[in-house]
Amino acid sequence: MPELSPRRRLLVLAICCMSLLIVSLDNTVLNVALPSMQRDLHATTSGLQWTIDAYTLVLASLLMLAGSTADRIGRKRVFMTGLVVFSIGSLLCSLAPNLSLLVVFRMVQAIGGSMLNPVAMSIITNTFTDARERARAIGVWGAVVGISMAAGPLVGGLLVQSVSWRAIFWINLPVGLAALLLTLRFVPESRAPKARRPDPVGQLLVIALFGSLTYGIIEAPDSGLTAVSPFMAIAFVALLGLLWYEPRRAEPLIDLRFFRSAPFSGATVIAISAFAALGGFLFLSTLYLQNVRGLDALHAGLWMLPMAAPTFLCAPLSGRLVGSRGPRLPLLIAGAAMTASGVLFAAFEAETSNTTLLVGYVLFGIGFGFVNAPITNTAVSGMPRAQAGVAAAVASTSRQLGQTLGVAVIGAVLASGIHSSAFRDTFVPAARPGWWILTACGLSVLVLGFLTSGRWAHMTAERTAEKLESAEIRQPVGASGRG
Repeated sequence: MPELSPRRRLLVLAICCMSLLIVSLDNTVLNVALPSMQRDLHATTSGLQWTIDAYTLVLASLLMLAGSTADRIGRKRVFMTGLVVFSIGSLLCSLAPNLSLLVVFRMVQAIGGSMLNPVAMSIITNTFTDARERARAIGVWGAVVGISMAAGPLVGGLLVQSVSWRAIFWINLPVGLAALLLTLRFVPESRAPKARRPDPVGQLLVIALFGSLTYGIIEAPDSGLTAVSPFMAIAFVALLGLLWYEPRRAEPLIDLRFFRSAPFSGATVIAISAFAALGGFLFLSTLYLQNVRGLDALHAGLWMLPMAAPTFLCAPLSGRLVGSRGPRLPLLIAGAAMTASGVLFAAFEAETSNTTLLVGYVLFGIGFGFVNAPITNTAVSGMPRAQAGVAAAVASTSRQLGQTLGVAVIGAVLASGIHSSAFRDTFVPAARPGWWILTACGLSVLVLGFLTSGRWAHMTAERTAEKLESAEIRQPVGASGRG
């Protein structure tokens, strides 16, 4: 990628952030619309889970493929294709006549979305080559998630209240079109110096692992463990297949050598934990505010602001702290705040009081606001720039996998606790195990943030980067894998 002027770099960052905005906004807007969709489409709790997880599952399955493909054939080209497919998928979702087709169209959206965030992050990484500038840019990137969390519930509530849940998908169309035209005009094309070969076997194993695991978790409360056990077995076999097959390829879909870096491994698990907490938190909060408290979509969206506003405010601060002091402090703040929020709901039933509900939302917003920048920066900063797309895709995959598992697990726990009982009467006790799971996720962020950000961890990252770079030099161009 050619060296760009400071103004051009900021413009590229803004364009990339537009793609993140529509993808992130889509999730937060959808959560507010869940009760309305449930009534209109006669959906069960598992049906609501699938409207979210069909999207995040396909996204998680294809992100690494999109990242490596963008490195090979051109990041700008893949990014623009993603904008087109995502916009078409959004239009189809707004026209869906039933739940089944809505889930299918959400998967179309996800195919486009998989070409956006990891590719945009790769573009940012190759645009902002200075470590401090990159950390600040990633802080801005994280702030966009905060904007989507702040605007999503309000915009979604307003659209659901005044039009219908179908209108929530319309907002992606003008933003997607604007981002497409600006990308065509201002974003330069870039690709990795050495193209990576496709890995279809690895891709199929990833899809089998994520898909069967998610299906088994979501359907277990309704179908029983015996019915879903074959899918869990498929997930286990696919995991073993990945661990055996991928190291035997010269250019694998998932380069397991990345995980020799303690910061990279820590960032991956932290991303899964933090976004599992986010997915479960939004799922429980939306259903509680509307189906238990009886609030309409707009007022439920207003209640989400105490969580969204701190996320928006803390994300750029986290980026600055990562740039000046490293990732440890933001991760410790994030883990402590998310753990405290989870304990407040799990042990003290924060939902039952306006004051504790407000405090719990604020604490979670602070924690989530601080966690995103150190995850992203740690994942890409220690890796060779030639593999920025793959490293960023692994980080993005971890986020989406975490959110998928969060909704699947928390939804399954909630469904098991409610069964055929009255939703309003049993929600709080049925949700308590879910809140303890979210507490464990916050504690994971806290502990791993401390363990994987010290001197020893930094040394493992340096050794991993050196081995990766030397392996790239020794690997002849066009070499094929052994698998």
